[in-house]
Amino acid sequence: MAVMSPASETELYYSHRFLQADLARLDVLLQKVIAEIGATRSRDDQMAGLVVSSGEIDHLFAKQPADDAEERFPTFDALYGQAEDAVSTALEAADEQGITPRLVQLATAFELNAFEYDAFLICLAPSLELRYERIFGYIQDDITLRRPTVNTILQVMMGDFDERLRFLPAFLKNNRLIHNRLVRTTGERDDPGPLLSRQLVADECVVAWLLGQYEPDIRLQHFIELFPDEPSEEDRLLAAESWTSVIEGLNGQTVALFHGPDMGIQIATAKLLAASSDLPLMTFDIELSAAAGVPNSEALSTVIRDARLTGSALFVQGWDVCLSSGPPAPDLVKLLFGANCPIVVSSEKMWHSHGIERPDSILRVTLERPTYRRRLEFWQYYLKNINFPMAEDVEAQPIASQFALTSRQIQDSVATARDYALQRGDVIQRRDLITAARAHSSPNLSGLAQKIEPRYGWDDLIVPNDQKEMLQELVQMVKGRGVVMEEWGVGRKLKTSAGVTVLFAGPPGTGKTMAAEVITSDLGLDLYKLDLSTVVSKFIGETEKNLGRIFDEAQSSSAVLFFDEADAIFGKRSEVKDSHDRYANMEVSYLLQRMEQYDGVTILATNLRANMDEAFTRRMQFIVDFPFPDEYDRMRIWQTLFPVDLPQVADIDLGLFASRFKLAGGNIRNIIVSAAYLAASNGGKVTMDHLLHGTRRELQKMGRLVSDLDLTY
Repeated sequence: MAVMSPASETELYYSHRFLQADLARLDVLLQKVIAEIGATRSRDDQMAGLVVSSGEIDHLFAKQPADDAEERFPTFDALYGQAEDAVSTALEAADEQGITPRLVQLATAFELNAFEYDAFLICLAPSLELRYERIFGYIQDDITLRRPTVNTILQVMMGDFDERLRFLPAFLKNNRLIHNRLVRTTGERDDPGPLLSRQLVADECVVAWLLGQYEPDIRLQHFIELFPDEPSEEDRLLAAESWTSVIEGLNGQTVALFHGPDMGIQIATAKLLAASSDLPLMTFDIELSAAAGVPNSEALSTVIRDARLTGSALFVQGWDVCLSSGPPAPDLVKLLFGANCPIVVSSEKMWHSHGIERPDSILRVTLERPTYRRRLEFWQYYLKNINFPMAEDVEAQPIASQFALTSRQIQDSVATARDYALQRGDVIQRRDLITAARAHSSPNLSGLAQKIEPRYGWDDLIVPNDQKEMLQELVQMVKGRGVVMEEWGVGRKLKTSAGVTVLFAGPPGTGKTMAAEVITSDLGLDLYKLDLSTVVSKFIGETEKNLGRIFDEAQSSSAVLFFDEADAIFGKRSEVKDSHDRYANMEVSYLLQRMEQYDGVTILATNLRANMDEAFTRRMQFIVDFPFPDEYDRMRIWQTLFPVDLPQVADIDLGLFASRFKLAGGNIRNIIVSAAYLAASNGGKVTMDHLLHGTRRELQKMGRLVSDLDLTY
């Protein structure tokens, strides 16, 4: 938690000197009230206050009052005039040093009138000197009442009943003292009791600030940060583009709404906005506060008070937690527009208030996810400032193109890459940055998709040369997308889709999943496999919700999304005969729309390309057919999949299996695994018999007839 530096010694000296003078003025008021009490309270009733005697009161004030109260009141008036002169002198002395005492700053910030100022001073006194607890106990005729009640405050300040009635509303919750949380009821019970009997105390955070130190509410202290009014080089870099949008729309508004996924850019922009008015910036995370159990309205009103107290602009992040059931609650919107300080509200989604009269206009600024050029600048900045050696081949350009990270994710990725290198005792390598970027971009797709760790490279993929070239072209497109689409301007003129959409078509086991792994491994991205048959729901509208959750979670990751069993949702466009047909076509359109909007690679896999509607296949950027392997390719698959460390006899004839059995790569993999387990329990080496037995079981599983002649060698 970043906090404002304590006040300077000079400021504290003059602030305390002024406070002491004001407390001396309060003492005169209290002595006058006590003199009045002494004139009316029975001499025999001196024990009514339980332990506080009038003699003790005289000692507490270090003065010896006259016996006759009537003779004393003129003396009190003279003393009060002298006390006021001392307050003025202390204020003038501070002003000569260019200092405004903190108590005066508070009164100005919250626009307190003279009555509210003195009422606050009365509530403050026991927090600064314990003798006031005894004094208020005597005045209130109950030593257990150590803090002033509302009635006592009115008694000290107002002479007659009519005046007290007129100022009594100052202690209602919607007026300045209570609403701004300058004072609170002791105990803060659900039922504080009758208004006049409520004991009031100055809020601890306000007291700490008056004494020169800002200390947030203990419930909120981990969710508040206070930054100086001078933005850093990093802030100016992050806000370089967004600041222009803010300046163009700024026209006296005091409330701004920032929308977008990059919190680093939003906060940096808010810092520049605050600095333009020579203000520090206070940031507050209302989402974390709500998770900690603090009611939103209570938390927001508290940080607004702190922002006004410290003279800061306020940045409230995590506002989406206030939008869970629609527009924000009216009381929250009223707090924003009654804040009397510049305030920026940050959320990922756009929102509008409804049915609430607003006294001011709102500045709305949408801050998009960083473009490739901006991401490249961020990578270069954080790599330059990490102060750790890097390998010569480390380049930010391909990583900035492949990973659509936010500024904070990029900063964290660089720090994590340094951790990896330091642990090895090495310089930062390219693989460190890729691994770190993957770690910080990983989406929360657990339960929605299966994460696959790529095991294969290009040498493991046995497909016709043309198909392999198409896959390599796909990889080059992803790697060069930032340069081509943004720096060269192709995206602005010719490109309508943000993502790379791919269709893999071919029989089961022909290498579609392996190809997805190879692509992902080359790109250094994460691969998530989703079975569309489990995503499609029989309930209207549920399929779109399931797909929406998947793409929303994956949006920040640039992960490769591999949708298997695409036949479950795709097919010949059906004739609309009923509502279910209409919604089925809507599901297909929705999936294609989200694929095109997704800033990453999306792969659909189907076993039957003939079932795919031509109108949909036209929207695929790549269509790769995976043919059933011929004998030559089957031989290569057998050789590639057979592990070099797998013990085997000398007479293994893989050519026999390639020529005799027309099997796809997936089936061949299953046979080798089965033969290895048989060998482990029978001889310790794979033999032809083990492979033939595994082949029999695989063919039986496929429902194909098995001839004994085929299984001889």
